[in-house]
Amino acid sequence: MTSEFTPAPLVPALDFANRQIPAHGSMGVDYEQRVDFHRLRAYRLDRAMKSLEASECGAFLLFDFYNIRYTTQTWIGGALGDKMSRYALLMPDGKPHLWDFGSAAKHHRLFAPWLEEGHSHAGMLGLRGAISPDVGLMKEAVTVIKGMLTDAGVVNDPIGVDLVEPAFLFEMQAQGLKVVDIQQHMLDARAIKSPDEIMLLSQAAAMVDGVYQDIVDVLKPGIRENEIVALASKRLYEMGSDQVEAINAVSGERCNPHPHNFTDKIIRPGDQAFFDIIHSFNGYRTCYYRTFSVGSSTTPQHDAYRKAREWMDLAIDKVRPGVGTDEVAALWPKAQEFGFANEMDAFGLQFGHGLGLGLHERPIISRLNSMTKPVEIEAGMVFALETYCPASDGVSAARIEEEVVITEKGAEVLTRFPAQELFVANPY
Repeated sequence: MTSEFTPAPLVPALDFANRQIPAHGSMGVDYEQRVDFHRLRAYRLDRAMKSLEASECGAFLLFDFYNIRYTTQTWIGGALGDKMSRYALLMPDGKPHLWDFGSAAKHHRLFAPWLEEGHSHAGMLGLRGAISPDVGLMKEAVTVIKGMLTDAGVVNDPIGVDLVEPAFLFEMQAQGLKVVDIQQHMLDARAIKSPDEIMLLSQAAAMVDGVYQDIVDVLKPGIRENEIVALASKRLYEMGSDQVEAINAVSGERCNPHPHNFTDKIIRPGDQAFFDIIHSFNGYRTCYYRTFSVGSSTTPQHDAYRKAREWMDLAIDKVRPGVGTDEVAALWPKAQEFGFANEMDAFGLQFGHGLGLGLHERPIISRLNSMTKPVEIEAGMVFALETYCPASDGVSAARIEEEVVITEKGAEVLTRFPAQELFVANPY
């Protein structure tokens, strides 16, 4: 007997312009609308295909770890992310081919059924030169790709590449392929987040909310910066993080200028300390600074914090659809106004950057680039805003970062740990 049952269509995504963005746990449930991974995969591939169709290219050959995940919906350990051996080929039929590290290809055949049968291949190009190009792995790979392009009728069109090793580029050119840069196209595709991506970004931020409470509880004289990093990393992995990319822990005399790292420095009474927690949940990242004083605080520390918060609030109030990134950057002080010779020296201190599968996506907001080539802010963008103010004591500094989702009504802040005033941890 043939069933007449017709599956119900997917429930429309939540309208985040009129409802607070949720931060669900990692479970899937039947009684709430949460992240729909089928919808997420379809959205990302559709965005990539629209970029391909709008380009001059016959195909995109992708080496960027994030672009591979965006188009093939696959991921393997971060240790292989910079080895330039995983790659994907996106062609007009919308059925990506993926070449992955050894047995990972067989795993995808078993557990990633959205990849077309026969489209998951084992591949190896050389691990950034550890296997010499003279072995011929790159030549063989280009020959296979060229054959696929020929079969698809696009071998004479330009082939877009996002990242590439020189030896592989030279081999493509030697075999008669015209190569063009399409990293800009892929960054444009990834700039507007779907509701599912936004919920994953919210979940990632909520995990860091909790880690900051853990940090505050132990932020006392005698603890070292590296111990805070260890605590935060452990807690994030316990909560379900799939990668702790980096954690900055900066205290005392190391705050000014900002070194963008951590050491084994012992934290002392009255130190100012700031932290940046960068991790991902289901691939979606955070970049989330908070500043504290340890046990007690000083007037210069409070003054610096108030100024950094003022610059932050001006930016949050400004960002909304239709606003240019130059208008946001103009709200922040020039480099010379807070102790730097020029905008290159001060880059990354008064700063905004897109968040998604990658840590630095569109838009990038700073006086270094935004004043000459601004980007229009759009609904669906998610980015982090960062401010920094050195204190008049010459040692301390305040660092604040908020992640925001742009809705039709403006910005909704994802980062919730208290930051309106300088937080004194474990006062005495």
